[in-house]
Amino acid sequence: MSRLGLAIAMLVACAPAWASPLTHTEAEQLSSVRAPFAVTREHVTDDIYHYQFDIRVGSTPNARVRIHRVVRELAPWRPRPTQRAVMLLHGDFANFVTNFMPSLGNPASSAPGLAPYLVSRGIDTWGVDRRWTLPTADGDISDMGEMGVNQALGDTAVALAFARSTRTVTDRDPGRIVLGGFSHGAQLTYAYAAADGRHVSAIAALDIYYDLAPEDADLRAFACANAEAERDALAQGVTDSSNSFFITAGLLARSAPLEPSPLFPSYTNRGVLLTLAGQTWLLAPYTHTYHLSAPLLDADGNVSAMRESSEDRVSAWFASAPPHQALREAADFDDIWCGTSPRPELSNIRVPLFYLGAASGFGDHGLYSTTRVSSTDVTTLVIRRFGPDRVAEDFGHGDLLYAEDAPTLAWRPFAAWLLRH
Repeated sequence: MSRLGLAIAMLVACAPAWASPLTHTEAEQLSSVRAPFAVTREHVTDDIYHYQFDIRVGSTPNARVRIHRVVRELAPWRPRPTQRAVMLLHGDFANFVTNFMPSLGNPASSAPGLAPYLVSRGIDTWGVDRRWTLPTADGDISDMGEMGVNQALGDTAVALAFARSTRTVTDRDPGRIVLGGFSHGAQLTYAYAAADGRHVSAIAALDIYYDLAPEDADLRAFACANAEAERDALAQGVTDSSNSFFITAGLLARSAPLEPSPLFPSYTNRGVLLTLAGQTWLLAPYTHTYHLSAPLLDADGNVSAMRESSEDRVSAWFASAPPHQALREAADFDDIWCGTSPRPELSNIRVPLFYLGAASGFGDHGLYSTTRVSSTDVTTLVIRRFGPDRVAEDFGHGDLLYAEDAPTLAWRPFAAWLLRH
């Protein structure tokens, strides 16, 4: 085992009382970790490396917390110390790698990735995968029905405690860190900060809403209808919300773009990708012009090309999706938006908040949530190219991660905020 792995194994086994900034309760969160655990290391670019920790936390088939760390190294297994750290939570049909380090995905993407960008600017970047990302296409999903928001909150707490303890060893910095997320990972970030907030010095929400404004009653009704349908399916024993649609769309757009699509026979495989990414509101109207990637529209209003993110990047994002996704988590998230079930309240959040939106993602609709927290330090930025008359063509949800100009428009201000917090 590497020096780093040995140090962490000793730290976990001893539930480190010497790390004084960790309270007794925080140390207990680490006590569920069962050593030994798997650690891997792979090269990203230049002196940046990716560590992955698979930590068993229970006896069910997928009772593991998969934690990621992306760092610059002084030597093999020896991270360069930093004073700033962030943990990023991924969105739907994705994991940490495919959202934040897609050049290491399968298939590999040409997108450079938010995580290496932040690391190159002196920010220690962590992540955690939710348990539904772990099983293979034919893997054991008998515990999928347990994978809801409450379980994800617990796993996030374990990952944050692990990250802080590791940084105490490698960086001599046991302080709290920033928790951030993209899409539903940002909704989980809000929920964690509102429900617990331990380990967290600030939060960053990348393009999401948590509380819906009064004028967004139609969006709330959509969430309520989804939640009801998802709860009905769960009651009938359905637990897996398969990502096979995205995977198939991405793979066929890459391998046979001009062939008729088996998903929608009136479209080519490329046409399915363009429409699914550029007019996502047709299937998922989270806002009235919601789309994953900004489209170029022809005279008939059809998507002819991608405006911000290349087809290679978008198709790789889809094709690299985990095969499974937990239906219980989807229902829990929709219940939060619906507001009919008990949920952590945003007024409990007092740490600094950064909201980064995309004009035609959740965009301006996410601003209302930032007014509901008790924080006195709130920063908001919505990336847009055009005025209201061209919102259907504007910066999309996924463009925050995959657009050619994402490093300049979105990542640079995010990094600058992190370095101040």
